[in-house]
Amino acid sequence: MNYKVKDENLAKQGLLRIEWAESRMPVLATLKEKYSKTKPLKGMKIAGCIHVTKETAVLVKTLVAAGAEVSWSGCNPLSTQDDVAAALAHEGVPIYAWHGMNTEDFYWCIRKTLEINPTLTLDDGADLVFTIHKENPKLAEQLYGGTEETTTGVHRLRAMADDGALKYPIIAVNDSITKWDFDNVYGTGQSSIDGILRATSVLIAGKTFVVAGYGHCGRGVSMRAKGLGANVVVTEILPTAALKATLEGFQVMTMDEACKIGDIFITATGMKDIITKRHFEQMKEGAIVCNTGHYDCELNLEDLASISEGKLEIRDSNERYSLNNGKNVYVLAEGRLVNLAAAEGHPSEVMDMSFANQFLGLVKLAQEGKSMDKKVYVLPTETDEEVGLIKLQAMGISIDQLTDDQIKYATDYSAGT
Repeated sequence: MNYKVKDENLAKQGLLRIEWAESRMPVLATLKEKYSKTKPLKGMKIAGCIHVTKETAVLVKTLVAAGAEVSWSGCNPLSTQDDVAAALAHEGVPIYAWHGMNTEDFYWCIRKTLEINPTLTLDDGADLVFTIHKENPKLAEQLYGGTEETTTGVHRLRAMADDGALKYPIIAVNDSITKWDFDNVYGTGQSSIDGILRATSVLIAGKTFVVAGYGHCGRGVSMRAKGLGANVVVTEILPTAALKATLEGFQVMTMDEACKIGDIFITATGMKDIITKRHFEQMKEGAIVCNTGHYDCELNLEDLASISEGKLEIRDSNERYSLNNGKNVYVLAEGRLVNLAAAEGHPSEVMDMSFANQFLGLVKLAQEGKSMDKKVYVLPTETDEEVGLIKLQAMGISIDQLTDDQIKYATDYSAGT
């Protein structure tokens, strides 16, 4: 078999979920209709490593309609939706992904996707890119290019490029306005709260809700928690980000201070060891802790285990750690992405724009990748405007346009005051 999923019998359910997502993703639908005629990805083989969700399935179908051959794996051990994976396998897509895999399985799946000898890669977190560079550098030199979905992956790939270690061009889809200013803010904000509620069913109103990191993801979570009536506290390392949080009405303090008063904690930094032993020890009885950053190192769970008598799964995606000091701390989704491991990830409407950028980025690389330098690129502003306009049109919203005279005025430096 050219796939490995948890249960093939889930395909029917998965197909229905994909159908629902398609009905909420008009930008990809428009691109699919347009490019299924011209087939700009004909002859391209795409290895993908990204969360296997119903929205991802819509992207896969769009890539195939544009002429590509694909092979897929999940980029997080707990984010795969098994019914969607089964549906993709049923549709003939080589897919290697299931919920709850271990680290060995995770990298086995990535290696399986490379058996198609890809010409393009699509990544979320850069594990696929790192695996290629480490284990198959000759393949890296043959690739047209790749795309990267998330902030953490982009940071690491830019570090590779700065060191001269990047062997093929990467387009940082994450850095497109129609990705980070919507997906990261509104998608992460809503889906992270969704994950917390599914895992706990607690009342958010009145709780002290601590958000570590006030980047786009942290900002989105803070907005949504505030909207549900929480008292939001932000922790930061950047003065400018801390100032933004303060001026937007949030209380800012250090984690050493916040750990004593928080009811719910969520990390969104991309950095390891945000919450460690000394923080866990000082938390209130019943504190809830989770993470919405890409990797599972923001919460130091080894530290937590070292000061605990044991742990018990209270409900799905919710483990109670019984501390030696007599208190209990509840960890959601094993410290992995709470929005995907405990819920369904971002809403389809916002992933529509993110994945439109993924699609257009791969089309660009298929056409131009061989002539591009081995560095990290950002999609042009025109692509953002195209995606944004299609989305607005689908929503029935019209916007103004500059007249020729206004365009001339905008660049007329002789006009004065």
